[in-house]
Amino acid sequence: MLASDRQLPVSGGPEKRAYVRDIFTAIAPTYDRLNRIISFRLDQGWRRYAVARLGWERKPEGIYLDLCAGTLDFGATLAGQPGFRGRIVGADFVRPMLQLGRHKSPRLAPVNADALGLPFPDSSFDGAMVGWGFRNLVALDPGLEETARVLKPGSRLVILEMAMPTNAVLRAGYQFYFRRVMPLIGRLISKHTTAYSWLPESARVFPAPPELARRMKAHGFVDVYYKLFMGGVCALHVGTKREE
Repeated sequence: MLASDRQLPVSGGPEKRAYVRDIFTAIAPTYDRLNRIISFRLDQGWRRYAVARLGWERKPEGIYLDLCAGTLDFGATLAGQPGFRGRIVGADFVRPMLQLGRHKSPRLAPVNADALGLPFPDSSFDGAMVGWGFRNLVALDPGLEETARVLKPGSRLVILEMAMPTNAVLRAGYQFYFRRVMPLIGRLISKHTTAYSWLPESARVFPAPPELARRMKAHGFVDVYYKLFMGGVCALHVGTKREE
């Protein structure tokens, strides 16, 4: 049976922070493999699509932030782009995830840091990307505020996050897979009892794409838009930090 939100601390607070750190530490060795399996390898294409909207070509030698970086797949995707000559700082508060991903490119610089209190000066980065990480934060709005703080004016933020299909038939099939099949696959491979129940539960309480877009605008991003993939199972959000 799927764990309920009374058992999983999806609402925030120190319990959520500790739980997220513990589960991602536990599943780090199987994280990349399971991402490929449960997404049918679509996650890789979505990252490439997002990187193409980052606008890195304006400053190919720049410094970019992979926030909530995990095993640094997003940063590695940018690092592998032809013509990219910059550096990617991968920030995550789960050290084992960073350690497992640091080999993916010499352009990656892992930093063990919390997204709500980044150890970087204002206007440090030429762009930022977040792959399925904001829903794991204790609080979304402080995370968006902190991300905006470390971005240079005019730079872009791209976010990939789970969403929910609007079509009733697709939504029913997706919910069955998301809430029943995927947690079972996750438990079999990762051997963790609740980590892959966390994904649907945390996604359930995360703001829908229109609301996330609204919050991005509230925290200083302009030209905000989003695109839905696979009928709405995943959403790409793009915004540009307002020029001062």
